Amino acid sequence: MSSVELKISKLDWLYIIVIGAFFGFFISFFLFLINTNLKEFSTILFGTTSAISISLSAFVFISISNDLILPRINEKFWYLISFIFSFLSGFLGFVVCYALFSFTDFPIISFLKPIWLYISIVIGFFTFLIGLILHQFISMKYKNESIKSEVLDSKIKALENELNPHFLFNALNSISELIYLDQKKAEKATLDLSKFLRNAITRDSLIELDSEIKMVETYLKIENIRFDDNIKLEINISKEFSKIEIPKFSIQLLVENAIKHGFNSKELNINIRTIENKIIVSNDGILSENVSFGTGLSNLEKRLELLGIGNLRYKKENHKMIFIIELKGKN
Repeated sequence: MSSVELKISKLDWLYIIVIGAFFGFFISFFLFLINTNLKEFSTILFGTTSAISISLSAFVFISISNDLILPRINEKFWYLISFIFSFLSGFLGFVVCYALFSFTDFPIISFLKPIWLYISIVIGFFTFLIGLILHQFISMKYKNESIKSEVLDSKIKALENELNPHFLFNALNSISELIYLDQKKAEKATLDLSKFLRNAITRDSLIELDSEIKMVETYLKIENIRFDDNIKLEINISKEFSKIEIPKFSIQLLVENAIKHGFNSKELNINIRTIENKIIVSNDGILSENVSFGTGLSNLEKRLELLGIGNLRYKKENHKMIFIIELKGKN
């Protein structure tokens, strides 16, 4: 149905009605200027009202067509129904307006009385042509938006796929080391990895913060195999943040980055908390002199931007490295 449905937003309809009113105004103003018998304000009033009536009629007919008729009939009749309704929008829109003003003594009504039916038909064909042009315009508009959406989705998926093998290789290396040292731990780590991958392998680019935190906890269980449980995690997430959607692997990536660059051979404490419109991941490990956004951090930064979620920044404070995801539209 999307191939013939005119998906016109409320704002688009407002523009159409305003443009129609101006068009009706200028046509009636032209008649006002060239015909001495029509040099009255009522001529402009009738012309403007007619245009608004036709625009509102188009709104009613297209809404009825999209919602009630097209879904219930065979596809081969869709174009026919759409274009009949386009004709009726102009024809009936003008007829209704003429009928409303026919009880007045406006000069424009006397002028139109012998020819109102012919004018209604002409306007009907005129709105038919406009409907045809509008249909092509709307179709092209949504086709372009669909292409942009597909391109955006492809970029995001490419960024996600860039991360998945990176984590998996590290986890498998950790498990392979355990196989010869402690088979029970190796078995548990394998189950943890399986759980992590079940949660991670989803087509959704955005997941709830609660789900991301669970993935982080599972991830740390796997990583602590290598680090003898010396990675400690503290979580302080407020309830209103728990269902906030964020890019998949975003917190996990910041935790992984903290371990990779911050672990000091003793203990590393990682804290995840929320405050105002921010998700803050901090650690008390080694402070880097210069923080450069490599593959992982650049990847997260791009995904936050592409998905319109927010931005990523960092700071050093109280001997801690702090990364902040600042969310848009969250107070």
